[in-house]
Amino acid sequence: MDADTEVQPLADQDTGLADWHVAEASTEVDAPYDVLVHNDDRTPMDFVVVVLIAHFDLDLSRANRVMLRAHHAGLAYVATFGKEEAKYRVGQAHESARIAEFPLQFTIQPS
Repeated sequence: MDADTEVQPLADQDTGLADWHVAEASTEVDAPYDVLVHNDDRTPMDFVVVVLIAHFDLDLSRANRVMLRAHHAGLAYVATFGKEEAKYRVGQAHESARIAEFPLQFTIQPS
């Protein structure tokens, strides 16, 4: 049993004795969100690829394709995560860009 599991007694109608059952705590499904990367004129392409690999678990080939699509189209799909996971990863990517003093920008939107 995990920490979100609650054990509750159920009264038996005939005997009055309590039977125990496991009631799963309600968990909301984290809605899927798409992460998008935006092109800018200052962030080096190699840096974008490194960020995509480090923070979004893309392999080198996929990271290069995503970076080039953003470069040519102005915006590119990166990956889909639950909302909180997407927000976390984008925050980490923005922090890496801020430290490197690049304006690299990611956004999320509902899938």
